[in-house]
Amino acid sequence: MAMTLFQHVRQRHNADLAALINAIADGAAAIEAKIRIAGLGDVLGAAGNENIQGEQQQKLDVFANDTLTDVMKALPTVAAVVSEEDDQPLIFTDRPNAKFIAIFDPLDGSSNIDVNVNVGTIVSIQGVKPGADARAAILQPGSEQVAALYVNYGPSTILVYTAGKGVHAFTLSGGEFLLSSEDMLMPEQGTYYSMNEGNIGDSEKVYGKAIDRFRDGTLVGQKYSSRYVGSFIADFHRTLLKGGVFLYPPTKKAPNGKLRLLYEANPLSFIAEQAGGAASNGRYRILEITPTEPHMRTPLVIGSLSEVSAVGGLITITPRE
Repeated sequence: MAMTLFQHVRQRHNADLAALINAIADGAAAIEAKIRIAGLGDVLGAAGNENIQGEQQQKLDVFANDTLTDVMKALPTVAAVVSEEDDQPLIFTDRPNAKFIAIFDPLDGSSNIDVNVNVGTIVSIQGVKPGADARAAILQPGSEQVAALYVNYGPSTILVYTAGKGVHAFTLSGGEFLLSSEDMLMPEQGTYYSMNEGNIGDSEKVYGKAIDRFRDGTLVGQKYSSRYVGSFIADFHRTLLKGGVFLYPPTKKAPNGKLRLLYEANPLSFIAEQAGGAASNGRYRILEITPTEPHMRTPLVIGSLSEVSAVGGLITITPRE
């Protein structure tokens, strides 16, 4: 039988981190089960509320958020929880020795649920030093992450994680996440770019020029094809496997970018770098940005090193161990 997720994390890291990641995986399995029967139950459509982002919450957003929050509450090693769906962090003040902070987007791409397109869960795990204030520890740069993972709810449900020693994928089978790919590497160069091209006219001109040069083959020496699902997880997972680049630039409507630094850009940038790729906000390495508040937004250029560098992104990459 293939190695389980818990076995893998414990073998490469430690029992506390393995327990946390395994608990998140259990929550993801519960979310997956609800998604699979979404068309048969009263879980499609809007919940009738807006989250802190001003976005309409879907019923499955609420279910996923409640599920993951309950998982974290049950673990004494978790000092705090930060969710896209909640205005403020949830701090567990009765856990002075807790060592982790879980920061997550419980259901990325949830607006696509009603049309049966891939969605996902994204989690960043931060560390809390002994005696440190958990609230302050939330606002650490992404380079301080202990681990990061995402779950892609697609034709098969795949969990991908890193804790600083490579990138590994697990496929959900019989209620258990089993190792399906180990020490994954992103191709140094791909053949696809991924961007909502409807935003080009409202973006900085450099992004339009980059897309034009991807198309005509003058940016990195070959012509590129466009692939854009509109679920960040789906677009990133393809980029991890096939190479290329995903771009979400600043626009007139979202001058600071749309994606959230702590629970979207940081965890996927950690995974990208561990797989040999790169991530930038267009000027600086994503993992070096110090957040100013939990729901801070950022532009994002993420993918293969060749394409990210060509767009004018990352200058210095931390080499994979």
